Amino acid sequence: MPQSKQRISATNNRVKSVRSLTCGQVMTVPHVIGKNASVADALEMITSRDWDHIFIVNSERVPIGRIHAVDILKLVARKTVNRDIAWMHAIPARQLVTQETMTMRESTPLLKAAALMLTHDLNQLAVTNKQGQIVGTVSHSVVARNLPRFIL
Repeated sequence: MPQSKQRISATNNRVKSVRSLTCGQVMTVPHVIGKNASVADALEMITSRDWDHIFIVNSERVPIGRIHAVDILKLVARKTVNRDIAWMHAIPARQLVTQETMTMRESTPLLKAAALMLTHDLNQLAVTNKQGQIVGTVSHSVVARNLPRFIL
């Protein structure tokens, strides 16, 4: 087989492989907190575990929103907020959610998830099972760890 045909064949195999790579195959463990958690609970989890985000889930583990650490910082920085600790325990963390969580199924191709993150300027997506329960996350770092092996 001529060398050019071998290269084309190898390229075709890589294209097929990268297109078949799914979110479920490469996802990471999700950072979650229950819907009844307070701002203080969310802040404690984010800071003690060095996370930059946390997903809020209902009792069935269905994601209902995402809080980014910056959202908490913005709330604390507002001059109208009383900065004592008591208010953090009284306010539900779900009030910090500014938009619904975008999700992908475990079977969604990683390329599609990466395109969605770029299109919507997101840092991570929740990965859900068939019942809609969060089972993982896909982030830019997950994409960066897994796609280059198909490009190089």
